[in-house]
Amino acid sequence: MNQGFSIRCESPSDTEAIAEVTTAAFLTAPHSSHAEQFIVAKLRQARALSLSLVAQIESQVIGHIAFSPVIIADGSTGWYGLGPLSVAPLFQRRGVGQALVQTGLKRLRERGARGCVVLGSPEYYRRFGFASTSHLIFPGAPPMCFMSLSFTGFDPRGEVVYHEAFNAFA
Repeated sequence: MNQGFSIRCESPSDTEAIAEVTTAAFLTAPHSSHAEQFIVAKLRQARALSLSLVAQIESQVIGHIAFSPVIIADGSTGWYGLGPLSVAPLFQRRGVGQALVQTGLKRLRERGARGCVVLGSPEYYRRFGFASTSHLIFPGAPPMCFMSLSFTGFDPRGEVVYHEAFNAFA
């Protein structure tokens, strides 16, 4: 239990609550395509949610984080993309997102993952060990906002491709 909330794996009954939290979390985000809830749904449909965690208070879902496999041009395997990360607006800035990221990264390591990439705020994700690198490229993204975290000390090289669900818009 973290500050009144707990974290657990997504269950089938969480689908609607995750969509609601995700929609609300990105509603006013200027960098958002407002398709994040569709991305999560498409990842789930494609069975590409390698790790899907929810934060809850009692039975209310207040946050969600998704991890899905990515393809790296050099053929490196065992790498995942973090995102979307969503926290209901009333619970933002209370450590929910931080706990979801820390728990998710810990579970990926325990499963033998080699690393993780994220497209997001450098100020936010650096606290978890993510860093920009010239070795990994995500076309169209500002280089400082595309970051990686190696769990093994090995840094792959090349273009990174997320699951096709990230092209979802409805």
